[in-house]
Amino acid sequence: MTPRAADRARYDRATAALDAPVAIVDLEAFDANADDLVRRAGGKPVRVASKSVRCRALLERVLARDGFAGVMSFTLAESLWLARAGFEDVLLAYPSADRSGYAELARDPKLAAAVTVTVDDVAQLDLIDSARAGGTEEVRVCLEMDTALRLLGGRVRIGALRSPLRTPAQLAELARSVVRRPGFRLVGLMAYEGHVAGVGDAVAGRPLRSRAVRAMQAVARRELAERRAAVVGAVRAVAPDLEFVNGGGTGSVQHTVAEAAVTEVAAGSGLYVPRLFDDYSSFSGRPAALFALPVVRRPGVGVVTVLGGGYPASGAAGRDRLPVPYLPEGLRYDPREGPGEVQTPLLGSPADDLRIGDKVWFRHAKAGELCERFETLHLVEGDRVVDAVPTYRGEGRTFL
Repeated sequence: MTPRAADRARYDRATAALDAPVAIVDLEAFDANADDLVRRAGGKPVRVASKSVRCRALLERVLARDGFAGVMSFTLAESLWLARAGFEDVLLAYPSADRSGYAELARDPKLAAAVTVTVDDVAQLDLIDSARAGGTEEVRVCLEMDTALRLLGGRVRIGALRSPLRTPAQLAELARSVVRRPGFRLVGLMAYEGHVAGVGDAVAGRPLRSRAVRAMQAVARRELAERRAAVVGAVRAVAPDLEFVNGGGTGSVQHTVAEAAVTEVAAGSGLYVPRLFDDYSSFSGRPAALFALPVVRRPGVGVVTVLGGGYPASGAAGRDRLPVPYLPEGLRYDPREGPGEVQTPLLGSPADDLRIGDKVWFRHAKAGELCERFETLHLVEGDRVVDAVPTYRGEGRTFL
């Protein structure tokens, strides 16, 4: 029996009493992935990206482990919810226009102490001030810098369209605006190098593309390390008590922590290890989060149909955004239908061994987005479900 076949047998036994669709997290794999992130972080703390987990119980589980500290959140409403629930260090990684959220933050000492908001424009500070509604608490602020690689005099840009702030002078200017402005305290700087951390460099069947990505990432790492060090120096000259400099992502942890200017790294997807991380050479993890769909039809030889399955991930549309049939091995989509809204045909010889009611296990293309489809994650140890915990959706929270 192959390791994957053994996992399928375990998952089927563990969920035998549960009807599909069902989602699980293999705790042994989850914990092993957490250990690997800590190892790669080399002693610097890992801040957990909540968008990649979307389950409070699992955020609490990983934060209880040595090597992890703090949450990186994705909306202000989520940040406040987590802080009210007892999370004491929440970095909101994206600017917000949530005026009611800012009013709540500015009037509650506990929330103001726990939550740090990210800005990259004076206009965002103006919005926060206009939303205070009389609240006088000091708002903790983190600046974000642009990490994109620019080539050929700026005519070629590689990287996410995030912050407009790129140079030490630009970041220092905004830092001075924050420091001079009553009601704000500059505590952090972040820089997410998505073109390094979030792009696979070992894509099966595409050796030329993979080599090109590796070459680009090597250049990008060198350029960013030099520029980030200069930016941090410029910002610290304005705010010597800066508490943290955050960088990286699951795919770049070991490279980012090598920079002396970086004090912590962010990661989250590496806990679940979704399908997209099969294309990385920098690390290998164990798939920990899966979902199962039930076989409901057998249209013919070499084909079964499962219920549901149309769970595409965000990003530019393409085959790499689709979940993949994982267990049993050897199933594939019908190219004319793909994963459907209410049913998904699957082709391949393993289909002939599946019966009505059997489970087919899938891996989502990205990490936390799986939790937007399921209210509960069943936690598996060995061949038993040891707990069932709500996702954000299961707690009635759909933040985006």
